[in-house]
Amino acid sequence: MSTPITHETWMDRCLQLAALGEATVAPNPMVGAVLVHGDRIIGEGWHQAYGGPHAEVHCFGSVADDDRQLIPESTLYVSLEPCAHWGKTPPCADRIVAERVTRVVVGCRDPFPAVDGKGIEKLRAAGVDVTVGIREAECLRINEVFFTFHSRKRPFITLKWAQSADGFIAGPRSRRVAISNAASARIVHRLRAGHGAILVGTNTALFDDPELSTRHWPGRHPLRLVVDRQLRLPAQLKLFNGEQPTLVLNALQKSAHHNLEYLRLDFSQDDLAAQVCELLYVRGITGLLVEGGARLLQHFIDSGLWDRVYRITAPSLRLGSGIAAPLLAGGIATGRSGIAGDWWDEYRASPEVLVGLQPR
Repeated sequence: MSTPITHETWMDRCLQLAALGEATVAPNPMVGAVLVHGDRIIGEGWHQAYGGPHAEVHCFGSVADDDRQLIPESTLYVSLEPCAHWGKTPPCADRIVAERVTRVVVGCRDPFPAVDGKGIEKLRAAGVDVTVGIREAECLRINEVFFTFHSRKRPFITLKWAQSADGFIAGPRSRRVAISNAASARIVHRLRAGHGAILVGTNTALFDDPELSTRHWPGRHPLRLVVDRQLRLPAQLKLFNGEQPTLVLNALQKSAHHNLEYLRLDFSQDDLAAQVCELLYVRGITGLLVEGGARLLQHFIDSGLWDRVYRITAPSLRLGSGIAAPLLAGGIATGRSGIAGDWWDEYRASPEVLVGLQPR
């Protein structure tokens, strides 16, 4: 006996398509669209690149010539409310009306102020039958970075660290130790590709000499941020190779030259996390990944400025002493995954996907 095809079935396909834009569409949201005639998909698409055509446009463009006459009789499924404003591309709501679609099913409403219900209103005013709220929680979750940025006026913040089985992230005197395995390293690069910026502290930059790139995963390199209060980091570090934009947060100077910018912050107050959030919001960067070290991660935790934590544990490695891992106060464990022998534990700051963002 075959499983009946429902709205949820087609919205699941929209979400699969939307996820294909994970590393390429920020700061825009990930969106998937499917055009269905009867029980057959005649068109589908997703938002593929920032500044490029939206999912609905790709969807209509994929319809074969022989099927174009079926568009007015078809239902359009889209994971996020179609836009109703001119941005880098024309309004998708106008394109839907122009294609004479009579029924649209929307996963969730878009809280972005330029949309925020206006796309749904425009479609309904044109006589389109609009259903909202299919797979709503999943549609909210896939774009939590985008939604957090626009609702909370700060980037979505992910904290990540790797620790030994006995709770250390480095050996004595910050001695570098390879804790996570190569498979976990690739997943970390995927995380980087999904965030607009990545932040490390002075000691992490000095002792680990990270490149903070996405070289092991397709996607754009994030903006690199490093805290170097007294400008004591040596110029030969990989962070200063000039290969991607890098921001040095310090107390002494403000300057910029070829992919390297020095920005002076106020270190007299214990609000570094808040200052970082503010400067990234002003620059339109929707997601921040904090990779260390322990003091910087603990500062974000203690400031309550985090949304998601990934704690990677190497269960067979014990260091005995060294730099202790951060202490996570509060939060809710939301899952554990095994990655080639490493344990990945995920925590969320809130039990809800996005508190207060559910459509009105």
